[in-house]
Amino acid sequence: MKRAVKQRDLRWSAVASLTVVSVFVLSNAPTPLYVEWQWEWGFTSGMLTIIFACYMIGLVGTLVVAGRLADRYGRRVVLVPAMLAAILSGALFLLAQGVLWLLVARLLAGVAVGGAVTAGMAAVVDVAPASRKRAGGLIASASMVLGAGLGPMLSGITAKTTATPQLWTFAIVTALGVAALAVSTRLPLARTVHIGRAYERLLRWPMPPRDRRRELLCGAATFGPGITATSFVLSLGPSVLAGPIGVPDPLIAGAVACAMFLLATGIQFAAGGLTTRSHLALSSIAAMASMGMLALAVTLTPWWPIFLAAALFAGTAQGLGQLAGLTLIATRISPNRRAESNAALNISGYIPAGVLPVATGYLADAIGLGNAVFAFAATLGVVALIAIVVVRISSQNESTQHSLTKEDDKIMQPSPVPCCGTPSTAAVPTSRESGGSRGVGRRDAR
Repeated sequence: MKRAVKQRDLRWSAVASLTVVSVFVLSNAPTPLYVEWQWEWGFTSGMLTIIFACYMIGLVGTLVVAGRLADRYGRRVVLVPAMLAAILSGALFLLAQGVLWLLVARLLAGVAVGGAVTAGMAAVVDVAPASRKRAGGLIASASMVLGAGLGPMLSGITAKTTATPQLWTFAIVTALGVAALAVSTRLPLARTVHIGRAYERLLRWPMPPRDRRRELLCGAATFGPGITATSFVLSLGPSVLAGPIGVPDPLIAGAVACAMFLLATGIQFAAGGLTTRSHLALSSIAAMASMGMLALAVTLTPWWPIFLAAALFAGTAQGLGQLAGLTLIATRISPNRRAESNAALNISGYIPAGVLPVATGYLADAIGLGNAVFAFAATLGVVALIAIVVVRISSQNESTQHSLTKEDDKIMQPSPVPCCGTPSTAAVPTSRESGGSRGVGRRDAR
């Protein structure tokens, strides 16, 4: 197979995005089915959020090591096991007969997503031409939210049109996983050769390069509230629709979640011409609007279109916050730290996205779902407001102002190895990343 990528050819990035899309279809496909499982198997709202939190445990645990593994040994070392975990998770959902099955399936889904958001999203950028890394970051970000939206729509449609939605949904999801596994073994990925870093521990909390931490703090401050808002819609959204709002239809629940992520996808393309600083500010504003609508939906106006508006604003917040963070990683961080930086960004978002909905679920068992949701909305709205202040303060720094403006489609290259003295601890760029230099990279063994 010819491995050369033309100067402006993004086809390999589009192909690589299947690994991300398929995993996020898996992660969100159970959403409309949770209420039916809850009625059938008799578990509480607290247990429902624990099932959702198992996904977060698998995800964050994987992120701690996956980014550094992918940067040190190549994307495929992480990507192939992640696709295998996705296939196994889909099979467990397909055969699930109780809560324990869901707990294990969600845990494995989290492992798969952890591999996808580090190695998979980094691979999408890696196989993009050097002059189009910003476009590669956009494809990576859009593929995540597109898959996240297709999952609940798939299960919502099968719940409405078939007698066995669990069977049909996860048969399709598992087949997608198999296709993604095949793609992950064929991508033209190069393994970065590291010099002078053998002593570094893999079990270390993922961090971006020291001189780029301020920039990723801005991305995390807005990405966190956005993904926490969408996480709530996925975990407790169907319960809110069925309870305080009085709409138990699984198709409506799936359509709301799908519309949320389709908007998260579309807004990234629509707002692509704006500066990264604008993306950060608009993300926080959308998160506050989402929480305002959510509070209205469970208090003064229990009407499902109001809840839909809350979900759409949540999707906007995640889409723009995620785009900002991934753009900074794609354009300002060298390839040998890209997957680890992806891990750091996602951990900063997924920890609150797991903790706050779980706390809301248990609070709902104590004070009622409507009151608990109102408390959640107020808390996250305040956090989003703080995020605007954090980004504003950070933007006053001259170096941060430069890095948060719209970047050219260029990728920062790693520091070169000095011609004399102790070798640099940076990675030697691969032949693809360094524009074709010979003898400095080799492809992953298949």
